[in-house]
Amino acid sequence: MEVILKQDVEHLGFANDVVKVRDGYARNFLLPRKLAVPATPSERKQLAETLKQRAHKEAQIREEAERNAAKLAGQVIKITAKVGEKGRIFGSVNTIMLSDALQALGVEVDRKHIKIKGEAIKTIGKYEAEVTFHREVVKVIPFEVVEE
Repeated sequence: MEVILKQDVEHLGFANDVVKVRDGYARNFLLPRKLAVPATPSERKQLAETLKQRAHKEAQIREEAERNAAKLAGQVIKITAKVGEKGRIFGSVNTIMLSDALQALGVEVDRKHIKIKGEAIKTIGKYEAEVTFHREVVKVIPFEVVEE
């Protein structure tokens, strides 16, 4: 029996995949738990329309992510921090500070999508961070930690 998955099912497939499974597995497990629906012609047509709309939305989201990445091209972000003797920072620079600095430039990025390269930043200087704007748009952004 062919079914269209409504949710991700481990070891079987992802949402909106058309998969072939045994009749008993479909009737006794997938269908009662609403994890899948039978792959009838009308359901297939509805799936095609859903995928078409999702592709259009995905293209718009990707374009916006590329525009945000282009805004940061060539800019060096400066993060200020309190500095003690020998140029050491009190605490360390983290993704929250970098996210706030990007937001000040007009680019909204969740801190979970920022990865600072290397170890914890505890001194002033120049560093790089990898920012994921979209799963296909990942940019390396230089930033500088300066004394407050």
